[in-house]
Amino acid sequence: QAQLVESGGGLVQPGGSLRLSCAVSRSAVSRTIFSGYTMAWYRQAPGKQRELVASITTGGSTKYGDSVKGRFTISRDNAKNTVYLQMDSLKPEDTAVYYCNRPGPGTSTYFYWGQGTQVTVSS
Repeated sequence: QAQLVESGGGLVQPGGSLRLSCAVSRSAVSRTIFSGYTMAWYRQAPGKQRELVASITTGGSTKYGDSVKGRFTISRDNAKNTVYLQMDSLKPEDTAVYYCNRPGPGTSTYFYWGQGTQVTVSS
């Protein structure tokens, strides 16, 4: 079972930027296998359900939720087993714990959830 370690969160003012990273343990998932996975970022705000924010396929095709389209950019480095989320023009409503995972059928995911990284957007 892969271990997911998210990092890069913090407190930022509205309009600011953050870059999140998600490392997938190489001991469980080789670089070759990781490169074959679609990966995604999710977030969960207080009192709300976890939602899909962005995804990236093995070929680099990306999809974004409507609320982040044009502001967030997902990318990956297969050599490092890492997925990134560049977040620009942050808004208070982006405040949440951010997680990464490998999306499965429907709303399922293949891996256990990591600890996530807290993003707080506030002045």
